[in-house]
Amino acid sequence: MKYKQIKPKKIYEQVADELLSMIRDGNLKPGEKLASVTQLAENFQVGRSAIREALATLRAMGLVEMKQGEGTYVKAFEPEEIVYPLQHALLMSGEDRAELMEVRHILETGIAASAALNRSEEDLEQMEKALQEMKAYTGEPEKGEKADLAFHMIIAGAANNKLLLRLMHHVSDLTAESMRETRQICLFGEEAAPEELNKQHEAILHAIRLQQPEQARLAMVTHLQYVEGVIRAYLD
Repeated sequence: MKYKQIKPKKIYEQVADELLSMIRDGNLKPGEKLASVTQLAENFQVGRSAIREALATLRAMGLVEMKQGEGTYVKAFEPEEIVYPLQHALLMSGEDRAELMEVRHILETGIAASAALNRSEEDLEQMEKALQEMKAYTGEPEKGEKADLAFHMIIAGAANNKLLLRLMHHVSDLTAESMRETRQICLFGEEAAPEELNKQHEAILHAIRLQQPEQARLAMVTHLQYVEGVIRAYLD
């Protein structure tokens, strides 16, 4: 009989477990504001990156929410909502992130170029609508990430290649998680700003509208490199 190897928990998982216990035991109550990342790092005697990943885990579980300019708060919850293991939370490892970004570079840069050649007026209208929603929800990461993902999926559809669209759908859940992390960082970190993401999406749309495939490809490259750099700088 083969037994699965038991791996030691990472530091952020231990921190998340402890915060989870505090929430479940009522030591941290719904609506209560958590200490800052710096203060939590001092309290747990760990690095700030471990705190950030722990909070991202709890957010993925629906237990905390991050409010622009205010901080992180415990959300109201039902006990049955948090009985599943912490490792099931939608949080990518560093290796997962790197592999996802490689896939996005391979797929989306070519898709952007193809979309510039094949897009319709309806595609442009849908992209513009998604972009305006991203701008409107700058301070609301959950709504912003949905508009962000919609923007990229519309571009995939505009490429007019069913197989490419299927491939994009296949990685859409992980792509959404990457966007979620990036938008959280834009709100609460010093490494990025939501306005910069909006400008990058505008540049992509502009090149697609003008049917300039190489410019669309380069605009997507610039965007993905920025996203990759933001996440790496935040978690280092």
